[in-house]
Amino acid sequence: MTDRMNPGRDIYANRTLNLRSIEAIGYDMDYTLLHYRTEEWEGAAFEHARRLLAERGFPVADLTFEADRYLQGLVIDLDLGNLVKATRFGYVIQAQHGTSQLTFDELRKTYANLFVDLGEPRFRFLNTMFSISEAALYAQLVDRLDAEEITGPLGYDELYREVSSALDQSHAIGTLKAEIAADPDRFCDLDPDTAQTLLDQRLAGKRLLLITNSEWSYTRAMMSYAFDRHVPSGSWRDLFDIVVVAAAKPRFFAEYIPAFRMVDTERGLLQPHRGPLQVGDVYHGACARLVEQSLGLDGSHILYAGDHLFGDVHVTKSVLRWRTALIMRELETDIADANRFAKDEAELRRLMAQKIELEDMVAQARLAEVRRSADESAPEWDGPSISQLLEQLRELDQRITPLAKASAELGNPTWGPMMRAGNDKSMFARQVERYADVYTSRVANFGLRTPYAFLRAARTSLPHDVISWDSIQE
Repeated sequence: MTDRMNPGRDIYANRTLNLRSIEAIGYDMDYTLLHYRTEEWEGAAFEHARRLLAERGFPVADLTFEADRYLQGLVIDLDLGNLVKATRFGYVIQAQHGTSQLTFDELRKTYANLFVDLGEPRFRFLNTMFSISEAALYAQLVDRLDAEEITGPLGYDELYREVSSALDQSHAIGTLKAEIAADPDRFCDLDPDTAQTLLDQRLAGKRLLLITNSEWSYTRAMMSYAFDRHVPSGSWRDLFDIVVVAAAKPRFFAEYIPAFRMVDTERGLLQPHRGPLQVGDVYHGACARLVEQSLGLDGSHILYAGDHLFGDVHVTKSVLRWRTALIMRELETDIADANRFAKDEAELRRLMAQKIELEDMVAQARLAEVRRSADESAPEWDGPSISQLLEQLRELDQRITPLAKASAELGNPTWGPMMRAGNDKSMFARQVERYADVYTSRVANFGLRTPYAFLRAARTSLPHDVISWDSIQE
């Protein structure tokens, strides 16, 4: 097993979670138990949707997919055709219209008095890795709409609906997943420790659930590919007490659905079913309330892990109060980048502390001048002159600028780290804080901490907390 001292492989708690008190653990499949190579999976989804859009008459022949130009956690502004990155308070700090980045002046003019509110219909939150292809298609089609290459009375919002429906259709018709199932080595990046993690959880008495929106045929093929070789019995089915496919999350968590279907796993046929879920069976549909009733557990004893911030985590937490875990493989890259930048980050913080002190001295000097101009008996400023202080600030800025620029370029080369927006937390990070009890980069990380771990939330900092800059330097 991988050394858990690697911070990219740790589990981070927003709310303390005692795994010993968890009696059942549910898992999503795609981008959770199975991690996909984003460039391959999202590239294939992009191509399937592009072909569907071509059939509808859209000029998409020369569209290209560049995975690293887009980021989970961005927001689409449907009124303006923009992709934006916002802070936890909704302030937009970065945006692009179509594929063109807005300048600082354009950004200030456009969003000076506008805050991103995810409850407003004009905003669409890209809260899953499946959104990468969506953002890539939409941004390039906005360029074509602006260039009047797209005919018809379409606005930016209608254009988004066309893109979204094409991607939904590409998933629904099955050809995309058939392509993946036919060549899983090309699309999957498997972690061999995941199976041992699940086996250890079963040994510790946890009841395991697989709850996925994928259909049975795809689920069976991909789970067999990923896990049969690692399970002593040779069958991935022995890892799970209950399997639910075509779960239709988030509806699965939000509604009570008493009538659904059971899967004949040999023939792939469906038969009507009502009542509790039985251990060893596979169900098509069902709902989370029935899971609770069938296991005799309430939400405080069930942990659900998935990659979709809304469908897997938000609804599960807000409706059911299940314990929640968000899986984000990209976290490993962000943490690795931050660790490499740690010394420069400490220097940046030290210089910023000096800048704050100098700016305060400038303010005090100006106040002393104003007081003297009003009253000659007022005490003179006994520090460096304002011009000297401003010169020191200019010199300091020359040292700060390259470090601040390098800090902003950590993570995604276009948008920076997922969880940060400038000096603040990103809107994505705020959603993670609210709805994910814990977050981590992969399921196998639970194996590194064991099924008996006590995952403690870190003490959060406040602006008035005392910080020792000397300790940061050390």
